Amino acid sequence: MFEFDQYLGFLAFLTILTIGFWLMIFLITFVVPYWIGGSLIERMKEIKEEKKAKRLNS
Repeated sequence: MFEFDQYLGFLAFLTILTIGFWLMIFLITFVVPYWIGGSLIERMKEIKEEKKAKRLNS
């Protein structure tokens, strides 16, 4: 039926597929929202500082 090296290849394929699946789940649920949220917070701080600087110069 199957030889041992084919079985190892199949296990390697399943392992890589599973690792890739869980990596994508982790990136989509934690890393991307953290990245977007952090960049929005930083942008809001920049806008607030620009308004503050504009008020002080006026």
